[in-house]
Formats: sequence, structure tokens, C-alpha cells
Amino acid sequence: MDKEQGRETIQELNHSTTEVKYTRERANTYIEQHQHEVDPTYRLGYHLMPQVGWMNDPNGFIYFNGAYHLFYQFYPYAPVWGPMHWGHAVSSDLVTWEHQPVALAPDRTYDIDGCFSGSAIIKDGKLALMYTGHVVTGPNKDHDYYQTQNIAESDNGIDFVKSTHNPVIPLDLIPAHTSKKDFRDPKVFERNGMYYCVLGSNDAAGNGLILLYRSTDLQQWSFVNVMAQSDGTLGDNWECPDLFAMGDQDVLIMSPQRMPAQGDNYRNLHSTVYMMGNLDEEQGVLDYEHYYPLDCGFDFYAPQTTEDAQGRRIMIAWMETWETEIPTQNAHQWAGAMTLPRELIRKGDRLTFQPLPELKQYRIDGMEHKDIRLDDGEHDLELSGDRYELHAVFEAEQAQQFGLKLRTGENEETIISYDVAQSRLCFDRERAGKGPGGERAVEVELRDGKLELQIFVDASSVEIFIQQGEQVMTGRIYPDPSSTGIKAFSSGVSTLTELRKWDLRV
Repeated sequence: MDKEQGRETIQELNHSTTEVKYTRERANTYIEQHQHEVDPTYRLGYHLMPQVGWMNDPNGFIYFNGAYHLFYQFYPYAPVWGPMHWGHAVSSDLVTWEHQPVALAPDRTYDIDGCFSGSAIIKDGKLALMYTGHVVTGPNKDHDYYQTQNIAESDNGIDFVKSTHNPVIPLDLIPAHTSKKDFRDPKVFERNGMYYCVLGSNDAAGNGLILLYRSTDLQQWSFVNVMAQSDGTLGDNWECPDLFAMGDQDVLIMSPQRMPAQGDNYRNLHSTVYMMGNLDEEQGVLDYEHYYPLDCGFDFYAPQTTEDAQGRRIMIAWMETWETEIPTQNAHQWAGAMTLPRELIRKGDRLTFQPLPELKQYRIDGMEHKDIRLDDGEHDLELSGDRYELHAVFEAEQAQQFGLKLRTGENEETIISYDVAQSRLCFDRERAGKGPGGERAVEVELRDGKLELQIFVDASSVEIFIQQGEQVMTGRIYPDPSSTGIKAFSSGVSTLTELRKWDLRV
């Protein structure tokens, strides 16, 4: 479902009301009264999802006062995109999450139609949120609007007060030759005693770009420069930027909209990329040469990172994508979830992606098999499950193709296959159950003739870490609950040299 369909549904919900006043109190009361109505069929076991209603972009991801805080775009009143609130959850280990009261509601003139995406930073012992206020100005909600940047602060990390200086980045700080409408998703960070924020936008002529701003106090901001912009291959609007240092390099991640496909890469309507280079803070320009996908699957958007107390750079993303069918919107009363948090590790000019070791404490019922000989056809591994971690190492030998079939059942299967001649790994959900089908693929080189996969399945999600995190593929699937089988297959002779499985329970 896209945003416009969501708006139509919201209009129907509010048809009898001339003016709707959204408040945190109203939202919290609604959640308490209606969360029991959620259908549990496709609810995830070890991923963050909303208690009820709609979830999209992660916001304000930060480690504060001994805990991980994650905020998110949230509409509690229906499982559709609506006037955005900020939901809030806290975790000690990034696996189990405790929902907190709603942090922000659209209740001011400068954010009356939505508290859009943003970020968090610690200042003087307080937790400050920086977010986009969205205001609709006319009858066409897709075209008649403006956006500004705002601050809210909290002493305890739970109760937030919006700044009297809002908007802190108003419309008159939008530079010339930049969209006067698409001006959103501030990611704030501190460097060399100054605060900076990067903002997503476009040049109003079909090219996405990132704007850089500077401040001494989070309240008064000045425009620095257009930090990066599309060369024509990176979509018409850039969202959800994040800039951080890794060693002597700066990394920019962002979400380009309507980016043309490049071979197997960027096959979704909206994508995510990263580029590595150096930010000239005075000039406000990021010097980079190449860009790469952050995830090569179906459902991964608007990622955001934080650095935790251990010095790890951790990324989490919305595990959906815009303008696609989400089966839980029908009668299940919820939609949207977050990916597993992933540690980013730099290797030269590339990033690798690792699942967090905190997941290991939730492993139960472990089992291991070695040297399973695979010939032409399928091999029933006599394993099953719907919430598990699977570690598999294949030796290609004489095979033309080999792989795994997950969540197998009557006429259902999710296929992970490797084509040896093409060095191509394919994630096929065409027969995965309800919801959208299709396949995604990525180029993967064997190492000493071997392919290593670490796979996380969680009721309605699959995340595939390939060759120790060189690539990741993420997708939502909606099989019948009875489809729990796990099979291996091969065309030609190969060996499943190592297979380990654990159920994951939180």
C-alpha cells in the first residue's frame, strides 16, 4: 500500500470529524485499548514491530543512559500510513524491546500533519530529537505541503518537550535551486565542537541531493552547502541520510527514490546506498567516487545508524518498502517491522554487515550436520521451524546450481539458490505464500569453492548474510503457518559441508 491509499483510508476514518487533534495521550490510550485486537499469525518473534497500527522509518536510534533507544514513524489508529507520530522502544541488547509511551505527536502548527523522520543526540545530559514537521497547505496532499526542522528535548529519555524556538531550520534556510517542499529527515551529529545535520532533498529537476547545516547549540542553524547530489543515476529524491566516520573515512548512507536499476542491483522502486569518502567540513562537500547497495533483497529502507558504548557502528532499517502489498494490513491490524540490527565493519572501501552476537543467548534446540552429499534433486534435511537461525556452508564441486528451500509446505517454498557459472545468488519468494512475489539476485564469488550463508527466519521475514556479511538480502514472506520445512537441493554434485540450526526464542 502506498501513502496515497493510506491518506484515503485516514480520510474515511475521520470523515465525521471536522478537526482531529492528535496528542501523545490520545495515542497511548488507543494503543492500550486496541493492542489486543492484533492478529498474531505473522507477528515476529525477535524483531521490533508496532503494538498496533502502522510502523515505518527508524528514527532517533541512540544509546542513552545505559540503554538503546529506537524511535520510529508510527500511526497507531490504523495499519496504514497516516499523520506521523514517533513511537518509541528501549532495549538492553537490541533483541528484546520494551515499548514506551509515544514520544511525539503532530500537535503544533509547524508539524500538524506529521512529525516526520529524524534523529537523536545527547546534549548537556539531555536527549534531543531533531525531526521534520510536515504541513499540508492545500487540497492536493501530494503537492501542497512544506517541511521544516524542529527540536524536542527530554531529561529522562521518555517525556519530550518541543522547543520554543521551533522551527529551528525554517523555510528561509532552504537554498536556491533546491526543492521548497521535499526537505526532510535530519540526521544530527557532533564533530570538532560543532553540531551538523544532513537533510534529504532534491533539486526540483529530477535529481536527489543532501544538504549540510551547522550549529553551535542545536537551536540556531546555518546552511553550509549541498554536500552530495545525484549524477543522474541515483534517483529523483534522496531521503533519510546518515553521515558518520569509520577510521579515516566518512560514510554516507541514504535512500534514493525511484532509482533506475543497474543490472541485478536496485531492483526495488526505492533503494538504499552507501558511499565512502571524505567530508570537507568548511566547504561542506563529501568527496567520494563509488556507491554500493546496503541490502540486495526486497524489503529494506530508510536505514539509520548509531555508535554504542562498545564503539560498534550499528544499523537498523524498516523491513518493508513503499508501494507494495503488506498482507497484515487487511484484517491483522498492524503493518511494518524493523530489520535485525547489523554491525557495520569497514574493509577497505567497502562495508560488511554482521548480525549481533547478542542473538546467541536466545538460541535453543541446536543441531548440527556435516558433509551431506547432494546429487541431482532435493534432499529433505528433516528440519523445520518458523523462527530460527541457520548456518550453512556449501562446497560447489561439480554442481551447476545448489541451495536451500525454506518454509516449505503444500505448494509453498522460499528458495535461496546459487548459480555457479554466473556467480549469482538468487532469493526467490515467488511461491512463498501471500503477499508480493518476485526474486532478487546479487553477484557473489565463491571462496575456495565454498558458499557460506547465515540465515535468520522469523515468522514473516528472511534475512540472508552471505559470505560472512559481504552482502545481505532481506525480504518479508507470508507463508501458511504449517509451511515449516527446510530442504537442500543441487543440480549436479555438491556437498553441504556444514549445517547448523538453532530455534530463536525471546
